[in-house]
Parts: sequence; C-alpha cells; structure tokens
Amino acid sequence: MKSEKFDIQAYMTHGVERVVSDVLKATLKDPRGSVYMVRFAAASRAASRKRRKAEAQGEHIPAFLIASITSQCNLHCAGCYSRCNHATVDAAPVAQLTAGDWLRIFEEADELGISFILLAGGEPMLRRDIIEAAGLRPDIMFPIFTNGTFMDDRYFALLDRCRNLIPIMSIEGGQAMTDARRGPGVYDRLIANMDECHRRGLVYGASVTVTTENLREVTSDAFLRRLSERGCKAVIYVEFVPVTDESAALAPGDAERSFLRDEIARLRRDCPEMVYISFPGDEKSSGGCVAAGRGFFHINSHGGAEPCPFSPYADVNVKTTSLREALRSPLFTALRDGGYLEEDHAGGCVLYEKRAQVETLLRRPG
Repeated sequence: MKSEKFDIQAYMTHGVERVVSDVLKATLKDPRGSVYMVRFAAASRAASRKRRKAEAQGEHIPAFLIASITSQCNLHCAGCYSRCNHATVDAAPVAQLTAGDWLRIFEEADELGISFILLAGGEPMLRRDIIEAAGLRPDIMFPIFTNGTFMDDRYFALLDRCRNLIPIMSIEGGQAMTDARRGPGVYDRLIANMDECHRRGLVYGASVTVTTENLREVTSDAFLRRLSERGCKAVIYVEFVPVTDESAALAPGDAERSFLRDEIARLRRDCPEMVYISFPGDEKSSGGCVAAGRGFFHINSHGGAEPCPFSPYADVNVKTTSLREALRSPLFTALRDGGYLEEDHAGGCVLYEKRAQVETLLRRPG
C-alpha cells in the first residue's frame, strides 16, 4: 500500500527543516531576526525529537496546527470560502474560545512538539489578547494570516518584542487585483504596513490566494521584486478552493498547479532572499493530503477540531478534550486509516472534493 511506503513523519520533518533553513538564509542581513531564528532552529530540532519519539511509540504528532482564533472579519473578500461556509461572520459570537483556552492549547502544542501554529480567522488581529498569549511561547513560530487592516503601533511594538510572531499579509498581486478582491484602499494599507515593518526591521511575509486570473502576475519577477525590496521574507501561495459553482473557473487546474510548482522550484533556486511555500501543494509528492493530523489539523474559533479549514467538520471539541485526544478522534482516524487522504482526485483540495464522503463519516456511529 502507498501509506506503508510513504514516511509521513520524515516528509514533514524534512519540510520543517527546509522552512527553518530558508528563513535563516532570508534573515541573515537582519541581526535581530536571525538571532531569533537560530534559537528557533534549536527549538524546532527539539520538537522534532519529541515527534519522532512519539512516532516510535505508535503516536503521530503533526508539525503544524492551524488555529482560527476568531470567526469575525471586517472584510468581505470575493469568493471567501470561510464566509461561504458561515465560518466567518461580521460580529464576534459569544461562544468563541477565550484567550485562556488558547493559551492552554498553545502550551499543550509546545509539549507535544508542534513547531508552527498558523493563526487565522476571520481576522486574527481582532484578538490582540490571544496574539499576546502566543508571544509567550517562543519555541513555537506563529505566522499570523492577516488582512493587514488592524496593524497599528501597538502591534508593531508587540511584533518587535516577540519575534516568534510573524505577520503574513494577504495580497492578490498589484493594486487592481488586490482591491478587486478585498476592497478599495486595502492594497495601499498593505503597502504602508510592509514599509513600516521594513523600517522597523520586522520579519513578515505575504499570503497570495492563487487563481487562474492572477497566477502569472503573482509569480512574476516584477511582483516578487517589489515584495523583496520592501523586506518581505516569505511568500505563501494558497490555491483558491471554489465553494460555489460560479467560482469553479477560478480554481487552478493541473496545468496551473504544474506551472506553480515549477515556478516555486525556480524561485527557491534563484531568489533565496525569500521563502516560497504552496498550500496544499503537490499532494502526489507528499503521499497524499496532509490534513486530519497527517501534517496539520485545524481548530476553529469555537474549539472544533477539523481536518482542514476547507473541510469544516468536527466530531470533538478541544474545550472538553486535549489536542492529543483530538488527533485520535473517530473522524481523523477514519480519514487517515481509510485511505481517503491518499485517493486519486481531480486536484486541489481532496477533502473539499470528497466532502460528501466526509459528511458520511461524520454521521457514522462511533
């Protein structure tokens, strides 16, 4: 079987090591950033040893966790999967996890050997209390996936103190592409934030939702040069996942994913001043989808442990269970052991494509 031949722990460990190595190279000219990255490299090696020890005892711990710390957002981006799934709303619901809940989750993740926790939303910078709590866990790197509209002097000061907090600002290309999807004036605000981060010597990155419309623009040398000149250290390409029939044409197909994969390989070779990551990336080279705890999992703002943000289904809640127990949930176990994550599919997000099967698993008696 494919799953017997593929060593997912070794694959993910290699991925972590490559990311850490690439960030170290990208921050060599930034003394404060590089000092933190040297410390984090040592912490990530220790975390890797924890995961390998757990693996030897029959327990698989992923290196990554995605934490949607709020479901509130101030923007209405065109085609937003989270709003279409009603996971993002205008006002903050009363039942969201508290800062204390998230601090407990961060502490347990640290103990398990999880090296990266991606803070998402909604708009995560609406929850300053949680981001401040994340700053207290320096052995974990927290990329903050933000639309950039709430960055202010207090946040810049926090990012300066806590170098494990890395803002990842969402941008869709140039001004026309970005404002068309995110709203008028957003591009100018992002550029101002980037310039301020650069002025203060802060490490930051950019997140790009890749569609058939902007693929060529966001991989162009001109676009990436502008980011690099502003001090950007990482570009994370997130493939657009359609949630309506009308938006299906925007989703990258096989040709576009092949082009993106080749471009990232070229950029890693020729432009090492920035880190380049794609999500979900080439699932064939990674032994299938790495969601549901194979490489990462997702906790929503209410505490539900989900396979992936694009697959918003949960059968356990971390309010009443541990991360370790959540990773053993019936849904996660069925997805991993049943081969669903390794099955052939048309491309893009396998769990979104097979959402009917995931819903059937969720309804199955435990």
